[in-house]
Amino acid sequence: MIADADSFTITYIAIPLLIFLSRVADVTIGTLRIVFISKGLKVLAPVLGFFEILIWLLAMSKIFQNLDNWFYFIAYAGGFAMGNYIGLKIEERIALGFVNIRIITQKSGLELIKSLTEAGYGVTYLDAHGSKGPVNIIYCVLKRKDISEVTEIITHFNPKAFYTLEDIRLTNSGVFRTRSLGHKNPIPVRKGK
Repeated sequence: MIADADSFTITYIAIPLLIFLSRVADVTIGTLRIVFISKGLKVLAPVLGFFEILIWLLAMSKIFQNLDNWFYFIAYAGGFAMGNYIGLKIEERIALGFVNIRIITQKSGLELIKSLTEAGYGVTYLDAHGSKGPVNIIYCVLKRKDISEVTEIITHFNPKAFYTLEDIRLTNSGVFRTRSLGHKNPIPVRKGK
């Protein structure tokens, strides 16, 4: 009777849990590997690929040994889904690389340009003509970690500004904001006239 309980625990709980966790690990690693490839990290990506496939082979070998146990298939599929989610969350956290933010505003962009510059961001801007009249186009290349702060500054000065983000694979120089430890730049506040 005790042997049957142990067998049940191993077959229907322990092994599916191990398959689930293995799949979470290998898909998370795979997601990060793809990100590292897109960022040009040529050494780290193959190392992650090695561990991704090794873990995958271990999980698949257990499934092929027990093709009649549908718990294993559910654990495998659930681990795949969770691995994608965790991989994307980790990638979002580490936020590697740079982005180009292009801001188009019908309202004068001078205050916004000044605010971005004072916050330590490099800015390039030009006057242009849009479908509804004159606009300012502002370009700013920044670290992905700074996206939320820059979009906060944009919406503070002009909530109706149109902006787009594009990933950049490589930069060779530029003005990039440096963070001091424990210091978060507040949004600049306009003083009354």
